[in-house]
Amino acid sequence: MVLRNEELLLAVLNSAPVIDGVATDALDENRGGGALARSWGGSGSSTELARLRRVRSALHAVIRGEENATDGELARALDAVTQTPRVTSNGVRWDLRVSDDDRLAVETVLAWSRVMTDLPGRLRPCANEECNLFLVDHSRPGTAKWCSMATCGNRMKVRAYARRAATG
Repeated sequence: MVLRNEELLLAVLNSAPVIDGVATDALDENRGGGALARSWGGSGSSTELARLRRVRSALHAVIRGEENATDGELARALDAVTQTPRVTSNGVRWDLRVSDDDRLAVETVLAWSRVMTDLPGRLRPCANEECNLFLVDHSRPGTAKWCSMATCGNRMKVRAYARRAATG
């Protein structure tokens, strides 16, 4: 079952796709980046987009296990956040207290934490080295490699077949 916070995490992580070999940025305010933020309840302000880009960059590095990866930017995103418990008929709910410009970045970091806790080892980059997208593997054996079987998976399988045919 895919949860809203997982969808937000993937929307932010996958907001910098490589299209025809060119890196793009769906969070670039000069290219309509506010639309993505607004679709998740944000304002689309330049401050909000800058914070989302910083969090996205830090998450990319951490998830890919890059040498320069640091959780410092992720910790900074949570610095001014408080959570307040609220009792409801369904149990205790934790409400975030955070500025409007920080809300989506904070929710993205919290979504990453939840996915890492609830689905350990299932958040990963696409196995296609030319791709900049991520996936959450919900398959039973946990062996999904591609952001999309229709694009990256098919492309990589065709390349592997061509290599085998050329050497074989």
